[in-house]
Amino acid sequence: MPASTRTTREAWIEAGLSALADGGPDAVRVDVLAQKLGVTRGGFYHQFESRPAFLDALLDTWEHRSTEDVRQRVEREGGDARRKVARAGMLTFSDELLPMDLAVRDWARRDDAVATRLRRVDNQRMHYLRDLISEFCTDPDEVEARGMLAFALAIGNNFVAAEHLGSSRAEVLKRATQLLLG
Repeated sequence: MPASTRTTREAWIEAGLSALADGGPDAVRVDVLAQKLGVTRGGFYHQFESRPAFLDALLDTWEHRSTEDVRQRVEREGGDARRKVARAGMLTFSDELLPMDLAVRDWARRDDAVATRLRRVDNQRMHYLRDLISEFCTDPDEVEARGMLAFALAIGNNFVAAEHLGSSRAEVLKRATQLLLG
């Protein structure tokens, strides 16, 4: 008889991140994830001691992907500082990471520990943004203002429902980015 294969920690985390992105932390339920993975819930406890430990692992993975992974990829792909700023924004708020980011932001409104973690992630992102903008802008106040505007545009765009006169949303975002990086 072949040895049973356990569902990996990574498979549980991927399923958990997907559930988090789709429905927030309340959607991250062991029974539901086990059913989605086609395993019993007992397998979960071979990988994680508890649901809170699992939620921490999800946040750890989101944090790493949203900061270190993005930064490493941007630096590996290279280019000038303006290109790096644009690329970091595209990766950070990609179809893969954006739903998780928005779910964590919503969760942080109700959980102080998650809010602390979100603040740390946003501080890391802003630090990198400042470093890049400083390569083409020497005024520290302007660096801070451009960083804030770029970050607010990337996040806030997801909450603005207004239509744009004469242009598509994509065209407006492209022009706004050009103005910020110009």
